[in-house]
Amino acid sequence: MVTLQDLSPLEELERMRAEFLGIVSHELRAPLISIKGSTATVLGASTAVDRAEMVQFFRVIDEQADRMRGLIADLLDHGRIVTGTLSVSAEPATVASIVDRARSAFVSGAAGRVVSIDLPEDLPRVMADRARIVQVLNNLLSNAARHSPESSPIRIEATREGVHVVISVTDRGRGVPPDRLPHLFRKYTPPAGGDHRRGLSGAGLGLSICKGLVEAHGGRIWADSAGVGQGTRFTFTVPVAESAGPAQPLPPVARERMQQARVLVVDDDPQMLRYVRNALSEAGYLPVVTGNPDEVAGLLRTLKPALVLLDLLLPDTDGIALMEEIPELTDLPVIFISAYGRDETVVRALDAGAADYIVKPFSPAELAARVRAALRRSAGPEPFVLGELTIRYDLRRVALAGRPVRLTPTEYELLRVLSMNAGRVLTHESLLRQAWGGRNKGSVDSKLVRAVVKRLRRKLGDDAADPIYILNERGVGYYMPDAHHNRTQV
Repeated sequence: MVTLQDLSPLEELERMRAEFLGIVSHELRAPLISIKGSTATVLGASTAVDRAEMVQFFRVIDEQADRMRGLIADLLDHGRIVTGTLSVSAEPATVASIVDRARSAFVSGAAGRVVSIDLPEDLPRVMADRARIVQVLNNLLSNAARHSPESSPIRIEATREGVHVVISVTDRGRGVPPDRLPHLFRKYTPPAGGDHRRGLSGAGLGLSICKGLVEAHGGRIWADSAGVGQGTRFTFTVPVAESAGPAQPLPPVARERMQQARVLVVDDDPQMLRYVRNALSEAGYLPVVTGNPDEVAGLLRTLKPALVLLDLLLPDTDGIALMEEIPELTDLPVIFISAYGRDETVVRALDAGAADYIVKPFSPAELAARVRAALRRSAGPEPFVLGELTIRYDLRRVALAGRPVRLTPTEYELLRVLSMNAGRVLTHESLLRQAWGGRNKGSVDSKLVRAVVKRLRRKLGDDAADPIYILNERGVGYYMPDAHHNRTQV
């Protein structure tokens, strides 16, 4: 048997690597030449060098040393991103403080550049490694300055979109041809027109690092341009800090169950398995790891994990195919892990039934947050218990003293809304909006709400004169008591 393999992709990769190494060596050689030239001038002078000239030479040496340090730091970050070992220390931070720090650092080294900032006052805090997001902004600002006239302003904007804050850096420079946009964040990508003299940043390393840092925070980054001469806008997302929203605390039972959950991890990379296992253990979960896809079905049946972390690329198969082959996987929340963050890959995974998709590299904090969120969604809310009344939201079942209570869909929906907001008085308008939504708009009124409440009370054995379950706040609306009987109006 003869195995044929097309070596063209490997040869192209090797060519790109060699080209990249040539660019790196050129970039490192340039500051070395400046340093060597300055020191040689001072040391080889036949007469005493003027103090002003001496200061100038030392300034050149200092600036070029800083340049080399920055290049080496970028190369190290690039290596960590490629190997999946880059980590971030995320904590709640204000966008304004991050943007201001990045702007100050950029302006101090780019005299004459104007950076305008547009941030809403009500922006929530984000979960971010401040230094790393400042690094992203600095790279984007430097990229904007490099590709736009000196007199052209650069603009930083931010807004909230769902569970993320979206930050953009816009310039009015040379723009990017549409066919180049998908390639901007790839490693080893030469600049438009093949001008390799533009250096390391032109090779796409700075933007590639931006992509790795943003994805390590659980965000995305992309670029938009109307074309050549129309400027470019780079946009990335950072997750909102959990404390920024009105998140409902988990009941103690659900929280304890989540922290003790067993998580099955499937990845053929031993280093990644070790990294994920340590991160899950630190977060309070019980990890079980395997690099063999053939073991997955047996582990699912014997260990019954609460969640599965599944690598997209596995030996002789892929995660999506494995998910389709093993029925038990469709009944569990599955988070795909992959080094590929392309939109079409993410869509394929989510269409296959994945609960989430996490792109390497990622931090332990991001991994724990994604697992926690997936388990929270799969667990559903705890049953509501009040006296002899029990509501199972996951099964849409209502029982009174253990006996099933038959409700119409409308009756159940109204009871669900009232119980989910126990302790808060809901006005007729609020009940109409939450229980009926946009249906029957104009025909549903407060009389219908009262009629449904009357039927519910009768089925629950509630005395209208002295109700236990559904109480009335005269002239306002209805509520169900919680354990503490505190009431607030909604």
